[in-house]
Amino acid sequence: AAASLAACKGKRKIPDVSKIKVKLSVQRFDRDFFSIDTNNVAASLNKLQQQYPLFINDYLYNILALPPMQDSILPKLKLFIRDYKPVYDSVQKQFPSMEAAEKDMKRTLQFVQYYFPGYKSPSNIVTFIGPLEGYGNVLTGSGFAVGLQMYLGKNFSAYQADFIREVYPDYQSRRFEPAYIPVNCTRNLIDDMYPLNTSGKNLIEQMVELGKRMYILDMLLPETADTLKTGYTANQLKGCYDHEALIWNYFTQNELLYVTDPVMIRDYVNDGPKTTPLGEASPGNIGMFIGWQIVKKWMDKNNVTSLPQLMATPAKQIFEETKYKPR
Repeated sequence: AAASLAACKGKRKIPDVSKIKVKLSVQRFDRDFFSIDTNNVAASLNKLQQQYPLFINDYLYNILALPPMQDSILPKLKLFIRDYKPVYDSVQKQFPSMEAAEKDMKRTLQFVQYYFPGYKSPSNIVTFIGPLEGYGNVLTGSGFAVGLQMYLGKNFSAYQADFIREVYPDYQSRRFEPAYIPVNCTRNLIDDMYPLNTSGKNLIEQMVELGKRMYILDMLLPETADTLKTGYTANQLKGCYDHEALIWNYFTQNELLYVTDPVMIRDYVNDGPKTTPLGEASPGNIGMFIGWQIVKKWMDKNNVTSLPQLMATPAKQIFEETKYKPR
């Protein structure tokens, strides 16, 4: 219930998008790939090439990072299929169908069309299985590419291996749950529409830029829990709201808002287990939370503003007009 508490703060009406038509289909590349005949890999690959003309190259060279030489690919592919068979089996158990993600993403794409009518949304979800230390979710020319090896539930045994824990510490692997698929797909969509550019921006501007994206995520996933959208635990999120004024005071008293040094900034605007100066219970990326509150306040004041207008408004202007001062 904690997740819904925070959601009631700004009572926004969710627009009715049920009439907006979107096209989205799921392609189970994971199944087609793992049913390759390992005695006849080359012929199987040709068949996959016809089925997935764009995605197959993304998969082989970007996701699996294979060398471009045909003869050195085959043994490596065989090895990958053999080594990842247990992961494949777990994926089939966890995802006999992609119905839930498909339904959520269809609804999200209706909101995308509603708020960004000019944007051409992807029309496929392509599921794949890649290396555990690799990509979980990318936007490709073929559509949303979802690496199901990264959504097997936080207790999945392979995530506990030492080398995986080095790549993905606990605060990240606890998000390896199916419920994060729509959130991560939507994030990629926002980054595609508005690539984040923070060069030369000071901390408060960077925070507001992150807040804008968080606000859009909120609008495109209005029924999704804030914990999923922020990646915070329920306790962390509650702590942020409870201590919003204290967090803000920390930034102002330490004169951090106009800092441009990337080393000083990064603790506040990057994902992490915590924001060290704010204590053990704080989440990482606390700057995103503050930026989000500023943007919400600004949008409430200017309640006619469209989302493209929000993205076009300079962060500095949003901050100055909001006169944000939580108590």
